[in-house]
Amino acid sequence: MPSFSLAVPESWWEFDIRPEGRDTTIRTLVDDRVRETPELAPFRADMNSMLRKMAKDAHDSGALYMGCMAENFDGIPLSATVTVSVLGAKNKQGVALSTEPRAIAESLRTITPRREGDAWRTVTTVEIPEVGPAARTYGVEDVPVTEGDTRTLRMVLTQTYVPVPGTTDQVVLISGASPVLDLADAFHDIFDAVTSTFRFV
Repeated sequence: MPSFSLAVPESWWEFDIRPEGRDTTIRTLVDDRVRETPELAPFRADMNSMLRKMAKDAHDSGALYMGCMAENFDGIPLSATVTVSVLGAKNKQGVALSTEPRAIAESLRTITPRREGDAWRTVTTVEIPEVGPAARTYGVEDVPVTEGDTRTLRMVLTQTYVPVPGTTDQVVLISGASPVLDLADAFHDIFDAVTSTFRFV
């Protein structure tokens, strides 16, 4: 897997998500942010716990990278994450799948809501500058709380599947997620903007 770069907004957090490095890094980052913005001090513990949970979830899902926002607007917590993972292009039976973006898009299922407030998913392809075409889904979906768990959380979700150059069996998954459903359109735009900065280096 080649190295990659991704840019998130300046106010977002980026840190080591591995268990051995994350607690110390998060504590230092939160301390720095509170020093810069003293009005965040009452929310220090909330930010620490939110970032720790985001990092654990990202690491447990196999992510290589995570950028996240964890902010408090008038007492309302707003959070979102962007993760980068590498997937093997095989189905559950071990049969190789195409990494061609149109073929990936054709294999992904749309979700049509029956009534207002239902989960939904749109499938499309997009062009990422300096990378090329990629398959994408975006919508508001019910995702498992943890792997294998029957409980779900409804999330704003944008997932972009980028073929790894020089291979036929690997795809990079760039996933943007937020529990703030009222801002779904805004978060889809943010996730699109962040994903458009993805580059292989």
